[in-house]
Amino acid sequence: MRQAGGTKGGVVQAVSGVSFDIMPGETLGIVGETGSGKSTLARAVLQAPRPKSGSVRFRDMELTRLSGSALISARRHLQFVWQDPFGSLDPKWQVRSIVEEPLAAHRAGDRNARRKRADELLDLVGLDPARYAKRHPRELSGGQAQRVAIARAVALEPSLLICDEAVSSLDVLIQAQVLNLFERLRRELGLSYLFIAHDLALVKQVSDRVGVMYLGKFCEVGPGESVYKQPLHPYTKALLDSIPSTEPGAARATATLTGEPPSPISPPSGCRFRTRCPRAQEVCASEVPQPRELGPGHLVACHFPLAQSAPAGQAMVPQDTTPTTAKAQR
Repeated sequence: MRQAGGTKGGVVQAVSGVSFDIMPGETLGIVGETGSGKSTLARAVLQAPRPKSGSVRFRDMELTRLSGSALISARRHLQFVWQDPFGSLDPKWQVRSIVEEPLAAHRAGDRNARRKRADELLDLVGLDPARYAKRHPRELSGGQAQRVAIARAVALEPSLLICDEAVSSLDVLIQAQVLNLFERLRRELGLSYLFIAHDLALVKQVSDRVGVMYLGKFCEVGPGESVYKQPLHPYTKALLDSIPSTEPGAARATATLTGEPPSPISPPSGCRFRTRCPRAQEVCASEVPQPRELGPGHLVACHFPLAQSAPAGQAMVPQDTTPTTAKAQR
């Protein structure tokens, strides 16, 4: 998949050469710095806007070829939960009407059936319909508003829920409650999730697999535990090292990233991370690293990964992580 857009300064390559799949009932977490292309990737799945090239397949449908009523019909199975719940809820509507909206748009049942379904959905997300159905968004807390947004998102019984920073605007206690709700809905409704966040510790809690994005490309994808216990890409390790430890007496991280991410209008040649990578060498400037599997389901796009591949059933062998002075020039 590739997504790009024109600006006065040139073409922004927001997402380039990204490929992934999500299995039924699975949660794929996407992490990366601001501007890495996470939200653009999520919107491309929904065809809003349509990617410039590539393929987006859902079940037996090629979404990039659908339009009009066919695309609308497909989208009922792909729903979105936005970062700002208040920004996604109409302030003039009552909560029940907000949850009913997708049911009415797809003509699911009559008015009484939709109202009953909306009350069931509010109860499903932990909001008593008798107390909340007639409230307006301004009368809700942030956590309550996000629960309303989730109730609306699952109203049409979707297969995939795309969560774009869906809990980042909530305080820690409410975050935990909403994450528990997501997990319960996954079990009860058989949902799959594309869960996007910049908080790696948060993504670890909810994801079966984790994809790490940098400047529009995946640099590492693998099982959550594997990625966090033994990161293979220098960028992934730097992100993990930046997470403050809560353990008493824990040593402070020594690995840090320097500089700002390059402009997506003119990304570096070869490996896009090389201008900030302490392990970069000349080959990193001339050749784009291709994803390769170094562990079961654990792929990394790096010429000099932090571990070598190992035979099945054995742990990967760590490589020397001493920074090299032969850093490639942009």
